[in-house]
Amino acid sequence: MVSQPRRHPLLLLGVVLAALSAAGAAPPDPAREALPPLAPRSRMPAGRVLFQDDFSERTLEGWVRDREDVWSVRGGMLRGDLPDRKQEHSFIYAGDDSWTDYAVDVDICAMRGVDKGVAVRVEGQKSAVGVDLRGPGYQDVIMHVREWPLGKAQVLNANGVWHHLRVEARGRHFRVWVNGALAIDRSESRRARSNGRFALAAYTGGVGECTVYYDNVVVTELP
Repeated sequence: MVSQPRRHPLLLLGVVLAALSAAGAAPPDPAREALPPLAPRSRMPAGRVLFQDDFSERTLEGWVRDREDVWSVRGGMLRGDLPDRKQEHSFIYAGDDSWTDYAVDVDICAMRGVDKGVAVRVEGQKSAVGVDLRGPGYQDVIMHVREWPLGKAQVLNANGVWHHLRVEARGRHFRVWVNGALAIDRSESRRARSNGRFALAAYTGGVGECTVYYDNVVVTELP
């Protein structure tokens, strides 16, 4: 029996990439496929728990996706991954339309792109109070209702690192914390809804890419 010579892994990788190129397929993006570091174990916030998910189950029970191909559970975390095109977006929803005063706590780690965040008091798939945590090139957090801005603050949130976002909706008052620091504190009496479920977002924006992970989602009732 004649033994076959062993091939170096880098040589095999070169063969695979050459085959993909010949077939017209793009080579895999290491940043897109990489897993983030282990998510922190967040402290349970005070208040009656309305919803909780640490994604230890792969079923996404209790969630509604507007695009089935975007959202999945990987490594015990929720993953949102969009095609590399500008202004692509997708949301995954949970909760109840009757919810009024509540807080959403979630850990977020973007691997590619800029935009990620939470929407509260969502009406169908139309109106909501959105909180966009923007990373490289912006380093800020923005709160808005559709195209109307409600608040903005500079906050550092590098990719490949977990960040904790807390959004409170109490009456017509909204607050946003990033990594434990209060970033936005705003009342809005005209455009914001008084009730609705919540959503997590994936958005490619102008950079044309988005791969984001979420974990440790907890929604609590505010007194």
